[in-house]
Amino acid sequence: MTEIACQHRDTSLRAWVSMIGELTKVRIALVVTLSVATGFLVFSERLSLEILLPLAGTFLLACGSAVLNQVQEARIDALMPRTERRPIPSGRVTRQWAIALTIGLVGSGFTLLASVERHTLTVLALGLLALFWYNGVYVLLKRVTPFAVVPGSLIGAIPPVIGWVSAGGMVSDPTILALAVFFFLWQIPHFWLLLILYGSEYEQAGLPSLTATFSSIQLGRITTVWIVAVATAGVLLGTASSSHLPWNGLIVLSSIWLSFNAMFLIRVKRIENLAFRAFMQINVYVLLIMAFLVGNAFY
Repeated sequence: MTEIACQHRDTSLRAWVSMIGELTKVRIALVVTLSVATGFLVFSERLSLEILLPLAGTFLLACGSAVLNQVQEARIDALMPRTERRPIPSGRVTRQWAIALTIGLVGSGFTLLASVERHTLTVLALGLLALFWYNGVYVLLKRVTPFAVVPGSLIGAIPPVIGWVSAGGMVSDPTILALAVFFFLWQIPHFWLLLILYGSEYEQAGLPSLTATFSSIQLGRITTVWIVAVATAGVLLGTASSSHLPWNGLIVLSSIWLSFNAMFLIRVKRIENLAFRAFMQINVYVLLIMAFLVGNAFY
């Protein structure tokens, strides 16, 4: 009986941890945190304990923002097969519990960001802007326009700037502006590739979707242009600062790889077959670019 009870507790603990991870969208929060680390390390060119505060603060803020977003969109999530099993629409947690978790995570995140030694007010302002833009502006825009992701992608540009500023850099520096533009551009095809796969669900939930305006082939062509723009921004990013071989060469090669694979999106009649692969490739590309930029900074 004791063994059975222990197994039940282990299963319950795993289910609870899994639910928290799903509610906070922890994988997305980790990518956000990596972009903060990239901004910090590209400026500082060294690893120090100072990096922990902006990383932890932004991670908690991103998790809290994700929970708040699921509170805001619980009704819509319940209408889409892809999201109907999320914690709130499935009834695994209540909206009140999720709101309490949001307050705890966001409060903790801002507390840590307020402890950053350099440019503290700027770091806090950037964190507040990210929260306001995602949970305020973007959430409203996606209900009225299928192009909401374009202004909404400003969210992706903010975290690396938080890292850069917390390391001592200035927001106006061309290097961090180039990095912010890169992340801004990446967000758009990243979302539209998902839209190719799940656009009908957005329409079913009553949300404006580009799939109602463009065919999948047309949307694939538009997305291909944006992917090439991301790759071009990656190449320019590699030359925006003092780049060193082999890092600059690796950035160029990975950008060519991404652009070449994107061309397949305009050569097939059923783009859905390649959309998920392209989605994974553009995510891998972003991780590679972050790694190469940090390697270049430490060269």
